[in-house]
Amino acid sequence: MPRREMARTPGRDLTSLFDPKSVAVVGASDDPAKYGHAIASQALRAPGRRPVHLVNRRGGTVLGRTAATSVAAIGEPVDLAVISVPGAGFEAAVDDALACGARALVAITAGFAETGAAGLARQHAITARVRDAGAVLVGPNCLGIADNTTELYLASDTFAPGGVALLSQSGNLALELQLRLAPHGSGFSRFVSLGNQADITLVDLVDDCAHHDGTSAIAVYAEDFGDGRAFAEAAAAAGKPVVLLTAGRGTASARSAQSHTGALTTSADVVAAACRDAGVHLVHTPREMTVVLAALDAQRPGAGRRTAILTDGGGHGAIAADAAETAGLDVPELGEGTQNRLRTVLWEQSAVGNPVDLAGMGEQDPRSYAATAGALLATDETDAVLMTGYFGGYAASAGGLGGGGTALSEGEVRAAREIARLRSERPKPLVVQSMYPASPSCRILADAGIPVFGATEDAARALAALTVTEPAGSTGIPPLPPPSVPLTDPGYHSVRTLLAAAGVRFPAAREVTDEAQLLCVAAEFDGPYVLKALHVLHKSDAGGVALRLPDAAALLAAYREMHARLGAPSYSVEAMADLTDGVELIVGVDRDPRFGPVAMVGLGGILTETLHDVAFALAPVPPARAEGLLRGLRTAGLLAGVRGRPAVDIAAAADAVARITEVAAAHPEFAELEVNPLLARPDGVLALDARAVLA
Repeated sequence: MPRREMARTPGRDLTSLFDPKSVAVVGASDDPAKYGHAIASQALRAPGRRPVHLVNRRGGTVLGRTAATSVAAIGEPVDLAVISVPGAGFEAAVDDALACGARALVAITAGFAETGAAGLARQHAITARVRDAGAVLVGPNCLGIADNTTELYLASDTFAPGGVALLSQSGNLALELQLRLAPHGSGFSRFVSLGNQADITLVDLVDDCAHHDGTSAIAVYAEDFGDGRAFAEAAAAAGKPVVLLTAGRGTASARSAQSHTGALTTSADVVAAACRDAGVHLVHTPREMTVVLAALDAQRPGAGRRTAILTDGGGHGAIAADAAETAGLDVPELGEGTQNRLRTVLWEQSAVGNPVDLAGMGEQDPRSYAATAGALLATDETDAVLMTGYFGGYAASAGGLGGGGTALSEGEVRAAREIARLRSERPKPLVVQSMYPASPSCRILADAGIPVFGATEDAARALAALTVTEPAGSTGIPPLPPPSVPLTDPGYHSVRTLLAAAGVRFPAAREVTDEAQLLCVAAEFDGPYVLKALHVLHKSDAGGVALRLPDAAALLAAYREMHARLGAPSYSVEAMADLTDGVELIVGVDRDPRFGPVAMVGLGGILTETLHDVAFALAPVPPARAEGLLRGLRTAGLLAGVRGRPAVDIAAAADAVARITEVAAAHPEFAELEVNPLLARPDGVLALDARAVLA
């Protein structure tokens, strides 16, 4: 399993952190260049909520208030201490706060694990003292915390109130999100700078925010998950949307790639799989994070991807349809009944197939937007609606509309109010893209909880965040099985025996080391035979596999040729499987240092790395999820049968995936476990090769 600095304590009480009875700012300063000045200034914004004490070792006054020389000198209980002092005085400040009964510490001071081994040792020692005292610690090397719901302001900046809890390893990113969310009327319930996560971890904070009434969504920027699997488990159990932005996803995990699994698995694959399994919204930029948060803050997700595009111009409609499909949504043609209903509210030249195009009718009667939106929200043929184009611009262009600008502007405002009413009555995801997103009409929509964006791709991404595409019960992190007795021999036949005991079917096979043994094996079962050189990396590429050997003579000849060329210490003689109507799959499990065992399923055989048609999930993979991974492959049509070939037994293949990944998850000594190929046939599956790499 991934290693952590200290074991996490589930369900930790963070009341003293987010709603303390009193606060001390240790290192408070009058010098605007010092962080202690910013923290103290913010802490004093709500002096009526709780006592706020300023501590400076020189005493005197800070920000016009008398400063104590230590926490002990305050003479009153302190529940939470923020420590922003030079590194040399940090331990003493921690001991002072703990001795005075502090239950929570926020450590701004840097110079610990991020500096190397000596700093890490100091961090370990301090964390142990905090935990022994029954307290909690955020940081060190963090930028503070804030909780708008309890008027706790212990960060250098002010965060607009709202429903988003932001847990971030970057202070500047928090400021950017604040700026980007402001036009959408969204803000923050909490902000926590994660720092080094010596004690309180990202997982602890996700757990706590999940139970925080003032938080409706959890936003995370993380460069280091620590225990990534625990994060995924916490996010899956949160019961609230979790949106993740992370860095470094494009680099390959540090490993010796001794198999296809190792060669094909990257950090990006692992994070994406964990997020999908946990139901986390994975985003790639601060802008995308803002878009998703603004959507989730405004509306609740709905089920299904069938999207109706409502536009007032063909160009906007076509672009929106492309953007919707790129975002993973479907834009199906509407049925005859819905099209007929649309024709009753639109004029003859309007397009009603999908996209639905007003074709200029809005300039005659802006209320046609509302009538059309209402019809699309009401039909059972759609799960969501994306409105795109000029709506919001009539008032802005009033002078150029033949004197009718005022009437059009007023009509557009009435249409906006009607759309807001219809959306409240028919709760289906509705997102708007407008050329004039700040117009009065669009402001009415936004105030009613209908997200409005200036960019088409943003509107499509927001709508994708509001649509539930996974069937009920398909997300969640599977529990790890109890560890099994370690396998000390990672040889081919040992791995086969282990998997066979778990119910994975293999052809008959025997290991041989000389010609006499080979001929004895040939007498045990009939040909055709397969001969494999063992202990040879990538046997097929090295010419270490001979297929369809019809009899003992051919088997012996192949053995002599292969042994002269490769000199392998041993060989496997196997019954040749019937490859007719079969599809070769690969099932591999790689042990990620942060997320634990990660499964890979895809098209197998010698073209695995060339085609790169694979899917990932945290292991073990239950059969239903395994079947979903198989059906989601680009080449899934091969499994369903093409050009007269019969369909393979996908359920049996999914069951084999479940058994293989369960074995891998139960053996933490495996760095990798791989079955390639796993032959899927109409009458079941057969594993034709297997290998394991010990950690």
